[in-house]
Amino acid sequence: MHELQPEIEIIFEGKSCLEMRESTLSLTKRLAQTAQETFGDFEEAVEKDATKTAVQDGTVHPLTSYVINYVKFLFDYQSTLKQLFMEFEDSDETHSKLASVTMRIMQALQTNLEGKSKQYKDPALTHLFLMNNVHYMVRSVRKSEAKDLLGDDWVQRYRRVVQQHANQYKRIAWSKILQCLSSQSLTSSAGGSISSDGGGSSSGASRAAIKERFRSFNVQFEELHQRQSQWTVPDAELRESLKLAVAEILTPAYRSFHKRFSPMIENGKNPQKYIRYTAEDLERMLGEFFEGKTWNEPRR
Repeated sequence: MHELQPEIEIIFEGKSCLEMRESTLSLTKRLAQTAQETFGDFEEAVEKDATKTAVQDGTVHPLTSYVINYVKFLFDYQSTLKQLFMEFEDSDETHSKLASVTMRIMQALQTNLEGKSKQYKDPALTHLFLMNNVHYMVRSVRKSEAKDLLGDDWVQRYRRVVQQHANQYKRIAWSKILQCLSSQSLTSSAGGSISSDGGGSSSGASRAAIKERFRSFNVQFEELHQRQSQWTVPDAELRESLKLAVAEILTPAYRSFHKRFSPMIENGKNPQKYIRYTAEDLERMLGEFFEGKTWNEPRR
């Protein structure tokens, strides 16, 4: 319509064609208004999307990739979009208007994802799901023309959201098992405490308490490994970063606990029943987390 406007002015010149020229301008504005309303409809549809698609492993939801692709394709038509907004805004404001519309669509997506995350019974998986999806949003924006429009502040704000969900995942998933590796409250029924040099009270209760800690750790770690190796972090860099973050809190704690208290078990009966893993075993098994594996077939 913009390209035809000069021709229309020539063909339909003069007072007698004034109504025709005005109708043309009116039609152009209505087209622009309809396109703007489509943005609003899309934003609302994203926020209220109620598809029941279940993402059992916490990976990127189909809605996320659909919306991000939609936004990326829009930027193939940036010049047209800016013309569209110029029908209602000053030319200086069209850039910020397009940015505002895009930000609202992204916010609608995040709001919807937060609702979908509540389907998970495991709160650690809730945060892993949100971490994956917001990270996908950030990574996609950074690799597209949308980055120039949304700006570094938007990117940094959403990167912080990714980190917050990663931290919440670590806290929820690993705080309980880390308590098994704390030397606090390791006392015998008679009140004697384990000595810090790895020796300790000869009381059977103290040895029993240590055995219980190792047993509890084994059970919890094996359950975490079984479940979380079936979860997925599709981005390789994010996946390795999360594994490393877990290893940095778990491995030193286990190595210290093992060094301090394992001699009391190793001198007793069936030590392998309680001390199943070395720190290196844990690191190897952590390498299998977030890979989307299933363990239906025999483990190698």
